[in-house]
Amino acid sequence: MSILFVLEHFHPYIGGAENLFRQLTKELANKGFKVTVITSKHHKSLASIEQIDNVSICRVNCFNRYFFTLMSLPKIFKESRHCDLIHTTTYTAALPAWIIGCIRKKPTVLTFHEVWGDLWFSLPFAKKWSKNLFYWFEQMLLRISFDHYIAVSNYTRNCLIRHHIPSHKISRIYNGLSYEEFSEAKPNVPTHFTFTFMGRLGISKGIDLLLPAAAIFKKKYPDSIFQFIIPKQPSSLFKIVQKRIKSLDLDNWMKIKHELTKDELLEAMRRSSVIVIPSYSEGFCFVAAEASALRIPIISSRMGSLPEVVSGSFIEMKSLSIEALAEALISAKKKDWKQLPVKHFLLSETIKQHMNLYQKLIKQNTIK
Repeated sequence: MSILFVLEHFHPYIGGAENLFRQLTKELANKGFKVTVITSKHHKSLASIEQIDNVSICRVNCFNRYFFTLMSLPKIFKESRHCDLIHTTTYTAALPAWIIGCIRKKPTVLTFHEVWGDLWFSLPFAKKWSKNLFYWFEQMLLRISFDHYIAVSNYTRNCLIRHHIPSHKISRIYNGLSYEEFSEAKPNVPTHFTFTFMGRLGISKGIDLLLPAAAIFKKKYPDSIFQFIIPKQPSSLFKIVQKRIKSLDLDNWMKIKHELTKDELLEAMRRSSVIVIPSYSEGFCFVAAEASALRIPIISSRMGSLPEVVSGSFIEMKSLSIEALAEALISAKKKDWKQLPVKHFLLSETIKQHMNLYQKLIKQNTIK
């Protein structure tokens, strides 16, 4: 069985979606699937063609993510000739994958991580034209018909249904974790209260709330530590965040880290008193699932799928505001936690559900 993945970004790009497809493609290849990934060449140091863990990777050299929609078409057309199914994801990879899927008459699956709708217009940092562009692009994706949709949480599934995607065409498949890497990684409680933000540098991540809240917390608890672990891309947003950090006089207090390995990320989590997730929306949130697996407490915005994923010790923000986040940090310093049994999202189950779906769709397409 041959699966062609068309993805805007792929390993080594950092993000929840990239983590999902890195794990999924690797496990499928290990199980004997022929797996090819077409993605963007997001950094000039990356090879245009390479093979990692028996996964063939073809990177399209485009100016930025927006050009991937057009510039990937020839490569998708070529590589799709002998594939059995095309799997893509939101946003800019979905349209070219759908076009080629229609031309080749190949079943095409779209993973929808989250549906933002009107949220686009209230998010920080992005320019008005960019918000409008992605809003209308998202609306278009919700109107064209893919053979099947994968929602990574019940929250996302319900959003798709509200946007008139037929429920029988949606499978809820949670993102999965390999829990072996967490089994021996126990919390290493720091001497000084340490709160950590880690993840993709995105406009929905609540960084505009986090930095001012951290400044408030710093005045009350100057001996605390703030670990801020983000990539340097996209560079335009990174520069904005740098300026905000400097204007709030946080630059000599924060521990800012970039491009950590998986082991280094786990170690940073282990040395945290609390992981902070102040997002405006989350389709799944690997950081929440990983922190829960490590028994590290979480501050959660409660938005999107976070109530489905967050477990163990946690505090929920009372509102999406700087004041509410500062209050939550103070509560975390006092260890005023809520408790839930730890939830598990098994990678083996994620792989199994994807494989079953692929086989079902390929069989249906053969019968046609």
